[in-house]
Amino acid sequence: MNAEKREESKLNDRAQQLLKVLVESYIRDGQPVGSRSLSRDSGLNLSAATIRNVMADLEAYGFVASPHTSAGRIPTPKGYRFFIDTLLKVQPLEAAAVEQLRRELGGSDDSRSLVSVASQLLSNVTQLAGVVSMHSSQAAALTHIEFLPLSERRVLAILVFDDREVQNRVVQLDRQIPPEELRRAAGALNEQFRGRTVEQVRQDLIAQLSEMREHLNQGMVDTISVAQQVFAEPAGRGDMELMVAGETKLMGFAELSSVEKLRRLFDAFNEKREILQLLDMSLHGQGVQIFIGQESGYQIFDDCSVVAAPYSSDDGTVGVIGVIGPTRMAYERVIPVVDLTARLLGSALSSRR
Repeated sequence: MNAEKREESKLNDRAQQLLKVLVESYIRDGQPVGSRSLSRDSGLNLSAATIRNVMADLEAYGFVASPHTSAGRIPTPKGYRFFIDTLLKVQPLEAAAVEQLRRELGGSDDSRSLVSVASQLLSNVTQLAGVVSMHSSQAAALTHIEFLPLSERRVLAILVFDDREVQNRVVQLDRQIPPEELRRAAGALNEQFRGRTVEQVRQDLIAQLSEMREHLNQGMVDTISVAQQVFAEPAGRGDMELMVAGETKLMGFAELSSVEKLRRLFDAFNEKREILQLLDMSLHGQGVQIFIGQESGYQIFDDCSVVAAPYSSDDGTVGVIGVIGPTRMAYERVIPVVDLTARLLGSALSSRR
């Protein structure tokens, strides 16, 4: 048993109850919690001296800390982690909140708008910053494809997604295909695959080439072979997009309100790189994942918590949805909101296929 586990095992029911009350009180009020408040709110018949002794032990174990300006105590990231993993009882969302999420996520026509709505909705419901990452070409619908012949049996494929995003890919062919054949190939692919995602196109091409090769003429075999190369490229970091909403809401939290902290946070929101890398850590996880303070691995988020969950369409995992806020957030409400929004977003994306 490592040192941290030994420390946690020393927390008896009384210490755990006091820690739970302290964390909940601090999340609610944002003020250091003193012995008198703990005595009143804990429901335990303990003397002030006993509570002070328990608080001293919790501080020694690293679960709480004493700010210089107060005799009360506040949770540390370690205290929040123990609270979330052991003591937290997640509250089910009210029916009205569930219905609001369903309704709002049911009104967008394309994937990118849907993701944008999800980030704004998360921010509005939690009063924190809402963030959603997505593999743009994986989630977006193909609206047009065009082939341009290059030298040495190469072809430039021009892909348009959702009528707005353009991607260029160069593929190497086994033989030189005349421009007229390339135009016919592009026309056939536009007719068959317009409105489909990259993953759907890839799966259909594999099925067609393996099942129908014997019955296709050489021109169609070439068309499918070219298309397979075009759509074989997996989504990479360059394909990642990030939607952010409500970052200015963080200005209302005293622990994040210093000019320097806000500047660095807003720089991170603008550049998006660190947030995308952090969300990427949740991409292949199961359910809601929580990073408290330094657990994120990024100094800019040392005073923040990130609650995130991957979301999936019928084609597989598309991206990650979550909120960023101070470590003093209402986890019992934020966690189910993120969880449900991730599931509803995935369902909404699937229904548009």
